[in-house]
Order: sequence, then structure tokens, then C-alpha cells
Amino acid sequence: MLGGMSEAPTVTDAAGPAPADAAREAPTVTDAAGPAPADAAVAVAGAAARSAASALRDATADCLDGALIGMADRLAEQAADIIAANADDVRAAKAAGMADALVDRLRLDASRVEAMADQLRALAQIPAEAAKSRIRALPDGLELQEWRRPVGVIGANFEARPGVVVDVASQLIKSRNAGVLRTGSSAIKSAVALIERVVGPAMTAAGLPESAIQLVRVPGRESAFALVRRPGLIPLVILRGSGDSTRELAREAALHGVRTLAHADGGAVIYVDRSADTALALQLIERSLDRLGVCNRLNLLLVQRAIWDELVPQVTALADRIGVAVSLPPHRHALGHEWALDDGSEATITLAPAEGAADAAEIANQETSGLAASIVAADSGAASRFLDAYSGTGAFWNSTPRLLDGFKLLSLPETGINIDVVPGPRGPVTFRDLYLRQYVVVPKAAGGLQADRGLQAGRG
Repeated sequence: MLGGMSEAPTVTDAAGPAPADAAREAPTVTDAAGPAPADAAVAVAGAAARSAASALRDATADCLDGALIGMADRLAEQAADIIAANADDVRAAKAAGMADALVDRLRLDASRVEAMADQLRALAQIPAEAAKSRIRALPDGLELQEWRRPVGVIGANFEARPGVVVDVASQLIKSRNAGVLRTGSSAIKSAVALIERVVGPAMTAAGLPESAIQLVRVPGRESAFALVRRPGLIPLVILRGSGDSTRELAREAALHGVRTLAHADGGAVIYVDRSADTALALQLIERSLDRLGVCNRLNLLLVQRAIWDELVPQVTALADRIGVAVSLPPHRHALGHEWALDDGSEATITLAPAEGAADAAEIANQETSGLAASIVAADSGAASRFLDAYSGTGAFWNSTPRLLDGFKLLSLPETGINIDVVPGPRGPVTFRDLYLRQYVVVPKAAGGLQADRGLQAGRG
């Protein structure tokens, strides 16, 4: 649930813009010829999305789910053209020297497109959250209700990973929010193909304005900064990508009064306890390195010191077999160094000792991003100590931390994984998190209000 945000119109709608709201809008960067292209593009996209937001807010759940099914159908119908557009992006990325792990993240093939369609169909089957719920009775014949309201327009800046276009668009549609999307420049052709051939036509066929989901098509970092400078149009922006650039964008957003859900850092941890089944441990290590450019891959492997001499040779042999380098102590880098973001060294893991389960959890808490950590152990006491002490967004026992993914964990696509240590959405963020809470007090006899859009029965 998101709170503390207000929608400040800066474009004309039925009520017209409020002067105070317009005054709060961040200034547009200009030159002698007028607004810079990135700022102008974001302003136009934000205004168009905002104008269409009410249609999503008022649509029936069946209409929204119909758009998702339509997106799935069009992915299948347009797969060849989408893959062809993506191949152009991949060729350009390779020519520019993009690392193999990032090229893998950029690439679409038939199986990935099919998986995207399957996820859309699964999302369409998930019941919508109740818009209103009864909290408790109040004196004087009144009743307290909690209402869920869409944010309005949500921005999203994400890495050059085409599948995220569909993930984010689908979550916004399901949550009744319009959106302005901006992807890494390397994925522009793929993103345009997905918006023009899949998302837009499916929305139109479902009776929704395709303008509700916008794509910023001006390449370069300036378009990312422009996205986080317009609180009146885009009050919330989802930020994904490499650590430094995402943190820089989050700081810029804060300066302009834009709230963010930022996924800047990743890197998962596995701790192997002395009680672990060695075969299981090695299997989970390998399964956690199936893709090297993703945030929830194995980054730091901790081994209990009591079995260090026995297990390390087996780990290094496994790593050598699958083409992964091992950074052994003494390390010349931080223990939590995220290899997925280290150009040219993505196929690396860090290996370090831990005294026991509690020590391993503390290392994971202090030295890593807090994304995810797993313990491999037969001893339930050791597992309890680790799980009780680890404070990251996902904790696992005898499981790969690669499960920290919206679809794998929740059977839902995600907009990103939030690792903030403050109240609010944490871990995989889905459509269920993209709303504003409102408390409403009504007479108990206000049956019309209660019946509107599915009031849930009381919690008190």
C-alpha cells in the first residue's frame, strides 16, 4: 500500500487545473528553441496518461482482464515481428560491446514470448482486490470503511529488458493506474513493438484508451531524469536498474517531490551450514546461477568454517564446470559486491566463511543489499537461527533464492523488487500494492455505498 501522495493535476481535465497545483510542478528544462526533447516527451506522455486515467479507474474488472487476455493473444499473433524487432536491438547491443549477461537479459525468443503470454493469462485469472472494506462500527450509527484508490499515473524506469514492458503495463492496468514507461535505450525497438503491436491494440479492443499506457521514446539518460521531475503529472515512479544510476534517479525524484519504489541493488546469498546435504547444496548453487544478469542470482556464497576445507574444492570444481569464477579470501572488494553489474565480470561469485547460521545472517544483513538469502541445512535449529536473524525481503530454507520473483513466488508478474527498510511494499511489488488507502466514514444505512464495487465484510 502506498500512502502520503496526492495527485496534483497540471493538465486540463473536467475540473481544470488548480493554480496551486500548477505552481508545484517542476520547471521544464528549456533552451532557446523551447523545452528539451526529453522533458517535452515526458510532459506530453504524462498529460496523455493522466487524461486517460479515469477510464481505467472506472472500468469493470472484466474489461481490465479482457485487456490482459488480449495482450496475451497478441503476443502469440505478433511473436515473429516482436522477435525481429528485438533482434535489431540485440545486434546493436552486441556491436556496442554489451556484456553477454546483459545481452541475455535483452534477448527475446519464442519461449520467452510464450512465457510472457502465459503470465498475462494467469494475471487475468486473479480476482481483483475489493475496492472497499468495512473496518468497524463507530458511535452514532456510523461505520468506518477503507477504500482503495488508484494512484492515477505511475511512471516506470527500467533496464533494457523488454519483458518488463509487458510486466509493468499489465500490473498498471490490473491496478487501474495509467502509466508512463521508459526503458534502457538498448531496448527501444523491442519496447515500441510491444506497445504498438500488443499493449495498445489490446486496450483498444477491450474498450480502454490505449493512451493510458505511454512509452517515452526519446533515448538517453535525460529522459529518465525528466520522468522523476513532474510530481503533478507522475507522482510515483518505479525505478529499476543498476545501483548507481537508480540511486541517482531516486535522489533527483526526492528533490522534486516525486515518490519512488526503487530497486537499485540485488545479489542473493546462500549459506551452507555444516548440517547441509552436500549434493543439495551444490544443486542449489548451480540452480542459482542459471542466469547471470538478473538481480536474484547467487552473488555471495557463505560456507560454515567447520566445513570450509571440505566444501570449497567441490564448489570451485562446480564453478569451473559452468564457467563461473570464484573470488576467494582475502577479497579486494566488498563482500556484497554485485557481480551482475560488474561489466566483464558477471560470471563471478564471492565465497567467504561464516562461523555459523547467526553469523551468516548478520553478514548478509550488513554486507549485502538485503534482497534475498537462503540457508542450506538439515538442522532445523540452524535454519531457525538464520531465518530469525536475516532481515532481507526474502528468506529461504533449502531453496534457491531465485524464487524471489513475482511470478515464481506469487504467481503474479511484478513491477520490481523493493528492498526499502521502511513501511510499504517490500519484496516483489505487484498490482496489489499500487493503490492509495483512504478512510471513509459513512452511515451504516448507506447501502448504496456498501454495495458499490464489492465491499468486504468487517475486520472489527
